[in-house]
Amino acid sequence: MRGFPDAILFACTMNEVRSPMAAGLMRHMAGRPVHIDSAGVKAGAIDSLAVEVMQEIGIALAEHQPRSFEELDNGFYDLVIALSPQAHARALEASGTAQVEYWPIQDPTTVDGNREQRLAAYRAARDEILKKLKTRFQLAPV
Repeated sequence: MRGFPDAILFACTMNEVRSPMAAGLMRHMAGRPVHIDSAGVKAGAIDSLAVEVMQEIGIALAEHQPRSFEELDNGFYDLVIALSPQAHARALEASGTAQVEYWPIQDPTTVDGNREQRLAAYRAARDEILKKLKTRFQLAPV
């Protein structure tokens, strides 16, 4: 399935940085009715730096409630995009008939340094996700 699916799940390890970013970007750019969700192997807590770098481009994440795969109807999605190795493995187990794609995106929470260095890592993850979304779905820029 290379076209535009009706229901997309973005998945990462904790559903607190990469998958909420991807879902927020996709909702903002889709330009058509599509169900977009995000989940993690485990449910964490939304990351304040993720909220901040998404707000920089006008996308709100502050109200995001992290969820795990177990909280979803896994048979509902046409496409699952995994953004971490753990999520990829879990998506393959739980995907049912959905197509699973793996987009390895560096986890910005692993970057040490001062606040600006950490924000740069979050922006890099956001921008890499944005680039992949534009390419995969032929989407217009944010």
